[in-house]
Amino acid sequence: MQLVVARIGRAHGIKGEVTVEVRTDEPELRLAPGAVLATDPAGRGPLTIETGRVHSGRLLLRFAGVSDRNGAEALRNTLLIAEVDPDELPEDEDEFYDHQLMDLDVVTADGTEVGRITEISHLPSQDLFIVERPDGSEVMIPFVEEIVTEIDLEAQRAVITPPPGLIDDRAEIASARDADGDSRSEGDA
Repeated sequence: MQLVVARIGRAHGIKGEVTVEVRTDEPELRLAPGAVLATDPAGRGPLTIETGRVHSGRLLLRFAGVSDRNGAEALRNTLLIAEVDPDELPEDEDEFYDHQLMDLDVVTADGTEVGRITEISHLPSQDLFIVERPDGSEVMIPFVEEIVTEIDLEAQRAVITPPPGLIDDRAEIASARDADGDSRSEGDA
């Protein structure tokens, strides 16, 4: 099975290095020197990682056969794809590969059906589950511990405790007014 592990960014310097947007929790394993990665678009690869280093908080890679800035710039926006055994699991028990989460049923803690995960969007701040509801509409659910309380791969479900308004239109709006509608504080009288 293939997993996208990175996206190549801009060229760095004149010797063929590129910046990389890492999309794996295991870069030391997937993006190590000697790793051979497929690419999307396929015509740009496969690419063999020659060297890797961190510079100013960004991962820089150099690939075999790419020795100048022009070659590095030609790889910009290429996705790097690793071949992974489908039975392989992440090291941390609270981590999951996208393929493990796809098509899971999403239910609330009380068992109410929300829908099915059809896509996982990886954003800089957090990941989002794109969930198709039974009526065909979609809802986005942040993949954070406070909302997604359980992933049960054996039962093929994700249990969520959504805040008001996340999966329905009945958001609770806090009001500064007291019960009888008077918004004055004691000092305003």
